[in-house]
Amino acid sequence: MRAGNARTTLISGAAAVLALALGAGALAPAWSAGVHPATGEALADDQTFTYRLLDQFPTLDPQLNQDSSGFHVIRDLFEGLLSQDGDGNLVPGVATAYAASDGNTTYTFALRKDARWSNGDPVTAHDFVYAWRRAADPATASPYGWYLELTQIANAAAVLAGEMAPDTLGVRAVDDHTLEVKLEQPLPYFPAMTTYATLFPAHRATIEAHGTKWTAPENIVSNGAYTLEEVALNEYHTRMKNPLYWGAADVIIEQVTGLVINDDNQALTRYRAGELDHLEPVPAGQFPALKEELPDEATSVPRLCSYYYAFNHSESGNPALHDVRVRRALSLAIDRDVIVDRLLKGGQWPAYNFTHLKTAGFAMPEISYAALGQAERDAEAKRLMEAAGVGELTLKLIYNTSESHKQIATVIGQMWKQKLGVATELANFEWKTYINIRNNQEFDVARSAWCGDYNEASTFLDLLTTTHGANDGRYSNPRVDELMRASRTTQDPSAIYAEVERILAEDMAIIPIYHYANTFLLSSDMRGWPYNNVENNWYARNLYRVAN
Repeated sequence: MRAGNARTTLISGAAAVLALALGAGALAPAWSAGVHPATGEALADDQTFTYRLLDQFPTLDPQLNQDSSGFHVIRDLFEGLLSQDGDGNLVPGVATAYAASDGNTTYTFALRKDARWSNGDPVTAHDFVYAWRRAADPATASPYGWYLELTQIANAAAVLAGEMAPDTLGVRAVDDHTLEVKLEQPLPYFPAMTTYATLFPAHRATIEAHGTKWTAPENIVSNGAYTLEEVALNEYHTRMKNPLYWGAADVIIEQVTGLVINDDNQALTRYRAGELDHLEPVPAGQFPALKEELPDEATSVPRLCSYYYAFNHSESGNPALHDVRVRRALSLAIDRDVIVDRLLKGGQWPAYNFTHLKTAGFAMPEISYAALGQAERDAEAKRLMEAAGVGELTLKLIYNTSESHKQIATVIGQMWKQKLGVATELANFEWKTYINIRNNQEFDVARSAWCGDYNEASTFLDLLTTTHGANDGRYSNPRVDELMRASRTTQDPSAIYAEVERILAEDMAIIPIYHYANTFLLSSDMRGWPYNNVENNWYARNLYRVAN
């Protein structure tokens, strides 16, 4: 979810140093005079930004976060080693440079000396060591602990399994401003992986003093461009510009407010009323009309997420789903063009594979059923169901509360009923409850979506390996596991990724439905939005409001 459009190229050897440009941070704060320092635009007196959240974020703890709504907030409150610019390229965060050595298995990061926590303490390499060990420690029970293993940090798998102590994790503070990371295998996109929340630093004294309440507004100590001001559960939260942030002189937006609005149409009404500066996504099917009505505000851009339905492959799932013929029939019977072109209408792409088609360096493999017409898919679906000998079948289909998810589930349920005679029981839940139900395999089919944690195909395909922490359907194929392990030591893993996608399609491990486009509304006086960042990683510190 958190990487650039292209991989960083590193030269082997101890002298391989990549110095990161300081960019706009080097400019004088001319904005204080009412003019943007780079563009010369006149700035509005009101430098606030208000946006819509579909759900209340479950946590603001970087090491416990697992969803995009929380990560949008955490990116403002905390800062990792590296960040991203508007095109998704890596730029300095707490680190100003890094070097790769020992065949790209050792990374050394140079940390800036002017980085401060919001209470005035210096941000040091020790804060990263503490946070990373905390994420890997089984006692933390991080839902994203598996991310440490994917980074190839030495001993991560053993620490997560409780076989080694957290202090054996392959990360150390050489001194206060030098962080060294040891990898078990070279990973060319490792620096990009540091832009995700799990690898953000944490303030040890605050966590030890307040325990699980350390992220409450009155307790939290953070190191990002903003501090947490207030949280009203399921209503709103506010974050304020952090005067101790090293780049505060260049931060223009003074206050950010997130409003929790579950209903898409209500959110649109409030946007029209001027209560919101940003609305994502727009209600299903309304993008064409909104683009015509508000051409300067309505936008559709690729987003590195794939929408799919997860099967429950575990013993708690419907026994019929253990038959690959049934799973394939259910997938074949879904007319993705109807969902994309008639229901969503926002530039999404029908999906017959898992990895988003705009993923950097990814070559779309040939997926046999993708080449069929829908009539051919329907006929094959009926043949497979008859061959499987399935009689009456009712499936429990769950989704998190959203009008769009409801519409898609209703349409798919109708397709299954009309074409295959399969009935569905639809059940929706608010986000936190839905996550728990899905994690516990209390479903037959579950609405799911995965957004890349970095811009490389493995961020999608690793999800369907046996031990992945977010593999909620409990799909397991030893060949997929073997191939994904091999991909980490292969110079060009493209052929491996293609083979994995074909296996997933043959097994119908999941039902891919569509590849995301990000449809949103942005107030015409807002500037600095990262339209070309396919991971949708936006930072409020880069936004500003111009004078009308």
